[in-house]
Formats: sequence, C-alpha cells, structure tokens
Amino acid sequence: MRKVLLLIGFNLLFLNFNAQTDDAASDWNQIEKTLNLYIDGVGTSDSVKVSKSFHNSWQLKYLEDDQQLNIIKKAKYMERFNTAPHAKSSNWSGRIVFIDITNTAAIGKVEISTSKLLFTDYFNLMKTKDGWFLVDKISTRTPHKTVEVPAMKSK
Repeated sequence: MRKVLLLIGFNLLFLNFNAQTDDAASDWNQIEKTLNLYIDGVGTSDSVKVSKSFHNSWQLKYLEDDQQLNIIKKAKYMERFNTAPHAKSSNWSGRIVFIDITNTAAIGKVEISTSKLLFTDYFNLMKTKDGWFLVDKISTRTPHKTVEVPAMKSK
C-alpha cells in the first residue's frame, strides 16, 4: 500500500512540475511576442503594433543630457508614429537581449540599432487577464563607434 501511495505521490508531483514548465514556456512565448510586436512596430512605424504592445498606463522614462529625467506618457509617445507604416530600413535592426519572469511580472531588454545610434530599452511587463503588456520603458542611446580612415594623399 505504501508503494502505491508513493507512486501516486510522485506522479502528482511530476504532473504539477510539467504544468508549471508549460506555463513558464507559454509566458515566455507571450512576452517574446509582445516585445517583437513593439520591435516590429517601431521598425516599420506601425502605430497599431506599438500600441497593442503597451498597457494604457505605459510610460517612457529617459535622461536628457544625462541629467534631466523626462517622462512621456503613452498618448504623447504615440504621436511619433504620424507616418504610414513602411518597410524596415536596411540599416535598422532590433533584437531581444533577455527576458526574466517572476509570476505575473517580467523584464525584457531590447536593443535597436540604427545607422548612427544603438538604443537600449529596458521594459517592465505585467500579465493581465488579457495577456502580457509593456507597462514601463527606460531607455538610453549610444552613438555607434566609428573608425575614421585617413584619406590617401595623392602624389
């Protein structure tokens, strides 16, 4: 009888572990989808995609001149997308660097590279009954390092 109860106990333990693993994989995929929706939307100036990735309470925080903290609300940020969606530029790329999840909260790091700048964005995400949403973003940008090649002098 003890063996049967032990066997049932182990089966229940493994079933619970598998369910948690499936939930974590599902959350990971949903967060990845949300971040990619943002990346694709920014890359193509698609306001619908960007807006779908944001929770209504979303805000951007960044330092101007490394001193002044600026906060931009969702509605103001969305004003930037005043052109029709277009194809991504050949010198534009975006990628997810990492995702970390704890229960219904997560963080994601995204890098977006343009011809002149590398933007590093850190997102706070929350899981609601409607899925995962970006709720806050802090951002910084760095000029790409370029190497100047001296011009050859003609003789």
